[in-house]
Amino acid sequence: MSFEVPIERGKIREFARAAYSQNPAYDSPGAVIPPTFLTTAANFWGDGTHPASQLGFELARVLHGGEEYEFFGRPPHAGQTLTASPRLGERWEKEGKRGGVMRFAKIVTEYRDAAGSLVAEQRTTVIETAKPPKQEG
Repeated sequence: MSFEVPIERGKIREFARAAYSQNPAYDSPGAVIPPTFLTTAANFWGDGTHPASQLGFELARVLHGGEEYEFFGRPPHAGQTLTASPRLGERWEKEGKRGGVMRFAKIVTEYRDAAGSLVAEQRTTVIETAKPPKQEG
């Protein structure tokens, strides 16, 4: 389920503009990525399969519970191609305040450069609510 992530200057610039950043480091020939840029990697270059589907979570009840990033050295920059390898991490359950059990899971994605060195790790927390959202109407 690994996929390639070409780090393109134009995509860096688009992301920085969407975040209202004026930082010139995001719009130069060797532009570095903003810290949260990797969030978009699966949307642009992944196969469209949400990792939560491997958990048996009902996607209509899945919430985004948080995002963490760890970088190992210089941030990735324009011109690099990274290999992203997502995997399921820790899983746990908790009683919901409105009744029912909520399920949690971490999805860990490692990003490696052409030499195979780990350059970044993204940890996403997903939550499956105990009950589906109420329908308006």
